[in-house]
Amino acid sequence: MMAKAYQYPFQDSALPLEARVEDLVSRLTLEEKVQLMPQYMAAIERLQIGPYKHGTEAAHGIAWLGEATSYPQPIGLACTWDTDLLKRIGSAIGDEARVFYKRNPAINGLTLWAPTVDMERDPRWGRTEEAYGEDPQLTGDLSAAIVQGIQGDHPFYFKAVATLKHFLGNNNEVDRGSCSASIDPRNMKEYYLKAFEPAFVKGGAQSMMTAYNSINGTPALLHEDVNRVVKEEWGMNGFVVSDAGDMMGIVNDHKYYATYAEAVADTIKSGVDSVTDEFEAVCKAIREALEQGLLAEADLDRALKNTFRVRIRLGEFNPEENPYEAIGESELMHEEHKALSREAAAKSVVLLKNNGMLPLQANALNKVAVIGPHGNMVYRDWYSGTFPYKVTALAAIQEKLQGKTVAFSDGSNHVSFTTAGGKPIVVSDGEERAVVAGEGTPEVFHLTDWGWNAHTLISQTTGKYVTTASDKEVTANADDIWGWFVKEIINIAPQAGDEVKLTAWNKHSIQLESEKLAVSEQSGAEEASPLKVQVVKDGLAEAIEAAKASEVAVVVVGNHPLINGKEEIDRPDLTLAASQERLIREVYAANPNTVVVVVGSYPFAINWVQEHIPAIVYVSHAGQELGNAIADVLFGDAAPAGRLNMTWYKSVDQLDDFMNYDIIKGKRTYQYFDGEALYPFGHGLTYADFRYDNLKLSASKASGDEQIEVSVDVTNTSAFAGEEVVQLYVRAEASRVKRPIKTLKGFERIRLEAGATRTLTFSLPIKELAFWDVTRDRYCVESGEYAIMVGRSSDDIQHTATLSVDGETVPPRELAQWTRAENFDDYAGILLDESKEGGACVRSSQDEAWILFNDVNFAEANRVAELRVASEQGGRVELRIGGIQGLATEALNVPAAGAQEWQTVQINLPAASGIDTLAVVLQGDVRISSLRLQA
Repeated sequence: MMAKAYQYPFQDSALPLEARVEDLVSRLTLEEKVQLMPQYMAAIERLQIGPYKHGTEAAHGIAWLGEATSYPQPIGLACTWDTDLLKRIGSAIGDEARVFYKRNPAINGLTLWAPTVDMERDPRWGRTEEAYGEDPQLTGDLSAAIVQGIQGDHPFYFKAVATLKHFLGNNNEVDRGSCSASIDPRNMKEYYLKAFEPAFVKGGAQSMMTAYNSINGTPALLHEDVNRVVKEEWGMNGFVVSDAGDMMGIVNDHKYYATYAEAVADTIKSGVDSVTDEFEAVCKAIREALEQGLLAEADLDRALKNTFRVRIRLGEFNPEENPYEAIGESELMHEEHKALSREAAAKSVVLLKNNGMLPLQANALNKVAVIGPHGNMVYRDWYSGTFPYKVTALAAIQEKLQGKTVAFSDGSNHVSFTTAGGKPIVVSDGEERAVVAGEGTPEVFHLTDWGWNAHTLISQTTGKYVTTASDKEVTANADDIWGWFVKEIINIAPQAGDEVKLTAWNKHSIQLESEKLAVSEQSGAEEASPLKVQVVKDGLAEAIEAAKASEVAVVVVGNHPLINGKEEIDRPDLTLAASQERLIREVYAANPNTVVVVVGSYPFAINWVQEHIPAIVYVSHAGQELGNAIADVLFGDAAPAGRLNMTWYKSVDQLDDFMNYDIIKGKRTYQYFDGEALYPFGHGLTYADFRYDNLKLSASKASGDEQIEVSVDVTNTSAFAGEEVVQLYVRAEASRVKRPIKTLKGFERIRLEAGATRTLTFSLPIKELAFWDVTRDRYCVESGEYAIMVGRSSDDIQHTATLSVDGETVPPRELAQWTRAENFDDYAGILLDESKEGGACVRSSQDEAWILFNDVNFAEANRVAELRVASEQGGRVELRIGGIQGLATEALNVPAAGAQEWQTVQINLPAASGIDTLAVVLQGDVRISSLRLQA
């Protein structure tokens, strides 16, 4: 067979990859390079390079491109604790991405924006549904698995490419485009970076997206760790993208640069290879940056080599050689994918409580009531695809109970409105279906209360949602609740008697204007037109009657994934909507045989429910197979074995300030939280019983460069098969620093037949016992004893063994060399901010703040402390020997000069020797980047 003729060397698959990349980029003109830098990469027809788009959403199935197989939200996928399942789901998503790519390669790219790897240290985060939880080990292993599935197992070609989101420290929505996460080196190394590492090092991820926020004052897309850690330390040789609009955001929102030229130049030089802003805006900014000498052509070359390295491996120039090119239309919504969706949904279900009520016995039941706002609905979130079908809990339970009576009530009221003068509110039959003050019988609306004064109304005439989509008129013509701005939210503010006032999604008042309900330019309910509301059907009373008349009541409650918590909106609380709490209580009072199913995007504080309801199940919004998953678990056709990926707190009062990213001092997550959780991390019950025996370590002593094997026997002591998630935790029994109460280091989900025993073995590298030593800027495995624990959850440890480690003893601090101020041991009232001198600086966030350096080796010659300081408004610094209450130096005034106007100041020290604590006290506006002790 004759070798294929290639017009250009970069098309020749026989050449080394780097030679092909170099050849391709060398053939581009400067203007062509400019037009290849935005998310939508231009076609270069003279070189036979087609157009390409970075960024197909694929968090739990292909989104926004049409019907595709849907899987549980990532929070649900994480609750499976099943790496094999995640890899299979990733592979199926990659298959379907290939189908859409073939349909339109210019728009439907193969670089998939998933998974979301952000650490979820606070469950109030509006995007909690999108990520894998609060633990870096669980997140790292699961995200590495789904990346492997998406990208395939071919040694050279990729099925698709995973883009990890969002690097780094992204766990709040309020002010996300302008805020800064303050993260010290220990939290950064042990927690936030730790979660991303496995997806690159083990999973081989080829792409990453930066976050909107800043970290320690530096916008994420400019952060030094993009190059220093991701590309250099972890060896990622693919490409980095910015989040949508963020290049312009560091000018418009962060106010970091004055011009887009400066912004795009620093963005590209900091390691971002593809800029996700509008095409023309990106190109214009790059041209200006090149003209001004802010950016060199070599900077574009470096970025484009990273992107084309991936495009070549996707098979773009050699499709006949890529085995994934054979994937065709038949793979879209394939029957195997449908089965996988159902399997994933069932495996994601967490049995929170069971007083013997579950599983339900279908043959022993004659009448069941399904109650609640989620009983007959399946909702999609912002990153869901279009469902090919939807199975509700009601439909699935009816299927289980064929020939039996299944009553349903969603518990919601039906209401009508009239004007204050008594004129009925109706829906016109015009094209827009305007809601007007008309004649005849008032329109009946199905009203759902989602809590925090957010309601939705469905017209019983049109069967559609009331919406303010035009931001002008109120109409009843929305097919679905889905949009960046959720304009189907109607806020109903009670007034005196039966009077109410309405406001739109944006808090603007709704007024009667020329007999039409319209959105005013004024904000606030006080400006709205008064309306009178009448309850046509009492949904709560209907639900109570249904419960009374049934043997079992299944109450299905939870959040709407686009209301009260979503991208750009953080949750106001952890509780369910008050109306849902009341519904549960009233149904339980009517029928004690009540099961509560919580369908939710995040953890909830359901204290009364836990105390009173005999059986509680949690499942995320699980897509097309939601109802089947619920019914399969309730009736025992699937064995529940999901485990919580986050701590469920009893109250928001157990959480620190929302913007506190310090999980160590803030006592966040199961690692440091010392209060009583409602449900601990890793919690989840099963129908089967399992016994743990014979915990063994391959060695009782080990050194820092070794690895031990941890084995345990697990036996299913039940008369039927079941699944268990075996979890391995460790704890340092003593340390120089505050260490976690326990930390997950391994897990495995297993299935055991009745009476069967299996020996599980975990490999534990001793280096995994390390902490980040800020005194020496490196990881350290301390000598001492470590508890090795195996159990069912972080709070249900079955067996513990002790491991003696021959490691290091952290020596006393030597401050004779310049030491970064961010490497403190303790602090109060400070934030970390940017230092143009490198790293982060410490700045005061209140009138008096301090940082401590413990175990400082004070020599007799140490008579002067030198500090690099800056200030915008002026302040004072003093040092104290012996701690915050120790012997103080004379305070030094720091004059106002500028946030990055650094100067060296000296403070005379009192006589000190031996090992002691140094406190640095900041008063007023002071920044400190580094310090040292001198003679």
